[in-house]
Amino acid sequence: MKTVNKIVVRTALVLICSLLLSGCDVNLQLRSKTAQSEIGYEDEVYPLERNGISLYLDRLSVKGSQPQKNILLIHGVTYSSHEFDVNYKDYSLARLLAREGYGVWMLDIAGFGRSQEVLDGLLPDSDYAADDINAAVEKITELTGQQKIDVLGWSWGTVTAGRFAADHSEHINRLVLYAPILCGIGKFDINEPFHHNTWEHSTDDFQKDENGDIDYSTVDPVVVDIFASNCWHYDKETSPNGGRRDLCVDSSNLLIDLDKITVPTLVICGDRDPYLDYDLVTSSTEHLPDGSKLEIVEGGSHVAYIEKTCYRIFQDKLLDFLEDSDD
Repeated sequence: MKTVNKIVVRTALVLICSLLLSGCDVNLQLRSKTAQSEIGYEDEVYPLERNGISLYLDRLSVKGSQPQKNILLIHGVTYSSHEFDVNYKDYSLARLLAREGYGVWMLDIAGFGRSQEVLDGLLPDSDYAADDINAAVEKITELTGQQKIDVLGWSWGTVTAGRFAADHSEHINRLVLYAPILCGIGKFDINEPFHHNTWEHSTDDFQKDENGDIDYSTVDPVVVDIFASNCWHYDKETSPNGGRRDLCVDSSNLLIDLDKITVPTLVICGDRDPYLDYDLVTSSTEHLPDGSKLEIVEGGSHVAYIEKTCYRIFQDKLLDFLEDSDD
């Protein structure tokens, strides 16, 4: 009951903040760091089905634009693609990329977020998710007529996107592995098919102070509340555990075969990420093709992309890498 009350209170606070920040317009519009006026966005959902399961695939773009570049964003193991669109100030990675001329595609893996539920939460493991990504990329190339797009995976999304990239380089221009889980994070028995989601769990990745509370010197409180509220709204009480079972193995198990990736790849992470093996991270470019790059954001955690001390650095490094591909 305490958790439910906390969720109600925090959700109300987020809604109040949103109303105040938007001048009573619930659909907040973001300002670019350089934009002089408000920008409108279009968010269109495209029907996609694989293995008899309806998958949520949408494209965010600047209203009225015809994007000539496309990027697909792949979420992690518990919460879904809404994580890339924390719609507050200029924190949203999806809206930043849209302002930079991209069609920004976001996919929810089977059983996650707005995709169709699965009966067996262990079904969408890393290989299954890689096939979902392949289906989405094929759909995007069909719709846009572009044979190559950029792909960004975060956390477990680096495992799934990395495995996809190893087998389907023909459709990838550039790959981004953000907070890459290159090996097992430790052996734990995952027997339950579904993970039980809570408000507290959704905020676990934010940095903590010495008392174990969120360190608000590193993150804006509104960002935390919007992030957690979206997790509760879109992902609700459970998420599939197949990917988590893949991750929870001994660190001797490599999860991505970097040697099989043949496209330029950005490996980017914070230097305070508890899930990463930094020996593997720092040596990753030795196994990747020419044009690949390693970027470590000082002071950043697993959610460096929305930490107030790091997110603009993260954005700049990402755009620098993606723009290198523009000939």
